[in-house]
Amino acid sequence: MPRSLSLNYLTIPADQAGIDILGENGWLLRLPSGAAGSYRAAQIDDYRHLPRHRFRWLPPVALSLTAQVSEPDLPGTWGFGFWNDPFSFSFGAEGSVRRLPVLPNAVWFFYASKHNYLSLRDDLPANGLLAAVFRSPLIPSILLAPALIGLPLLAIPAAARWLRRLGRLVIQQDAKQVDVAVTQAHHYRLEWLTDRVQFYVDGALHFETTLTPRGRLGMVIWIDNQYAAFTPQGNVRFGTLPNEPAQMRISQLRIQ
Repeated sequence: MPRSLSLNYLTIPADQAGIDILGENGWLLRLPSGAAGSYRAAQIDDYRHLPRHRFRWLPPVALSLTAQVSEPDLPGTWGFGFWNDPFSFSFGAEGSVRRLPVLPNAVWFFYASKHNYLSLRDDLPANGLLAAVFRSPLIPSILLAPALIGLPLLAIPAAARWLRRLGRLVIQQDAKQVDVAVTQAHHYRLEWLTDRVQFYVDGALHFETTLTPRGRLGMVIWIDNQYAAFTPQGNVRFGTLPNEPAQMRISQLRIQ
């Protein structure tokens, strides 16, 4: 991992969620128990105080780490990889840069509980542990503003289905399910190259795709209790879920 890599730690709520440092390149991300309606998160990243045009990572780059979580079906999401923070979920928390929304670009291992449906394509897995890539045009935020006019249409299933089909023409995806026991420690590695992305689990190539993200991306490791779903039937749901205490243990983090 580069000596100059500067990591940021975010916990929500700050007095209950936690991040414990476990030796060199190791962390324990912890969420407290709680009811639905309250967002809980623990996150490590390297972009919190940067504008998107200064995000660090471009291909070729590889991220590898060992990870395990406390339960096989944790409510919400968790994962690790690179993305462009398209929706700016930190909303300026703890000195974060406030960014306007953009279209998503990401390459990561992403776990989404069954409450989520995170694929615009009907032929790709939409929840569970995924090796996944998002590729979108680098359209400035100001040019996306007119699209906000169409957001009320998401409440109408027929219109939402049309918008979902339109969305996959703009936002490209590729993904494959990762079938491992997530409560056991596994070594994950992704290699983001200029012409392809490769995902390895325990040293074996699990998934390869020629779809690659665009632009500069930031490194992120997180666990939270939120969900989002945009189903083929045109149903749109999002929010936070009740959870028991949850943990994700990370070790051997390397970015090369």
